[in-house]
Amino acid sequence: MSSEKPEPTDLRAAAADFTWLLERFATDTTGVSDAIAVSSDGLLIAASRLREQADSERLAAIVAGLTSLAAGASGNYGLGGLKKVILDLEHGHVLVSAIGAGAVLGIVTSEAAKLGNIAYAMTLFAKRAGAALTPQLVLELKNSVGAASAR
Repeated sequence: MSSEKPEPTDLRAAAADFTWLLERFATDTTGVSDAIAVSSDGLLIAASRLREQADSERLAAIVAGLTSLAAGASGNYGLGGLKKVILDLEHGHVLVSAIGAGAVLGIVTSEAAKLGNIAYAMTLFAKRAGAALTPQLVLELKNSVGAASAR
């Protein structure tokens, strides 16, 4: 394992790649109306841009709350780490899935979405994108989302 710090340009490129993967997931997965990534401290680190920034921030707060509730249930009953949380609502679904150390994927789907297909796509995304998530990349993603929302 290398102790070298990644160059800032490498981190910016990795952040752009991660965000691109999230946007592709959202646009290519049938039934997904919004997708975000949230850090373990509840901050938005990437958004699919299918909706407004304020909507992504609200979804990040919802996802952080669901993640916290899942952690509480896990701790109380010894159920292990988060895999997925599914909210089945009257007109759609909210799903949360772990995507690597320190981050989760949150998505909103239509009522007609095929949850099995979406869960499979979430697992693929987690394997692809989650392997790249380092603490340095999460910090870069937080900074890049913050810079984008300041514009």
